Amino acid sequence: MPKNITIQKILGILLHRIHIILISGALVGLIFFIYTSVAITPVYSTSAMIYILNYGKNAKAVEDPDKQPATGAADSGSSANSSNNETAQKIFNSDMSGSAALAANCIILFQNSKEITSYYDGCAVSMSTTDNSFYVTINVSGSDPQKCANVANIVAEKCDEVFNKYFSYGKTGVIREAYAPTAPVSPDKMKNTLIGVAIGIVLACIVAILMELIDTTIKSDDDLSALYKVPVFAEIPDFENTGR
Repeated sequence: MPKNITIQKILGILLHRIHIILISGALVGLIFFIYTSVAITPVYSTSAMIYILNYGKNAKAVEDPDKQPATGAADSGSSANSSNNETAQKIFNSDMSGSAALAANCIILFQNSKEITSYYDGCAVSMSTTDNSFYVTINVSGSDPQKCANVANIVAEKCDEVFNKYFSYGKTGVIREAYAPTAPVSPDKMKNTLIGVAIGIVLACIVAILMELIDTTIKSDDDLSALYKVPVFAEIPDFENTGR
């Protein structure tokens, strides 16, 4: 018989099968948890941080005669800048903004240098400046936490070498070394389990409602009254099933 489905009836159907719905949610959630734990490879992430300044010299650049400036004017300009900073006992805004611009350009250089990319060792490596500053964060992710830390630290060291190779002035240094992470950043087992529980509950609710819609049997006097459009005055009890 055609069903007259209302919100009240839907709620009644769901409440009548609430135990099945909850069990379905728990089972699907468990399946998602097992799949996440067994089938998905965990990914670990760590980072190192370096700084890049557009003024001053690295010790290495000073010691290397090949790194000396080509003209006396360039050397005097750097010396004047250093002297001004020492005299004022502060770093000028121009130094800060210039260092930030240099850091952004160095990231492009580092990411395209074979001397650096050859040490990635299968890990995913990205570099970015922090809040448009001259601090560069080297992010490394992969399946092996110790390898990620090693790659991040090696890349940080190689950045200094590449910088000194292409720039006679300016300096770099490591602010924070990378350490092996103790927990993966993905997959999120709890999140995936909750998603599985939600999917299981929704599917069970849909199945329960569909089963009610395709069920053509008469189960109550309300069904009979709705079918024949007449009121039901009395019911004959089923003595066999009731045990009387």
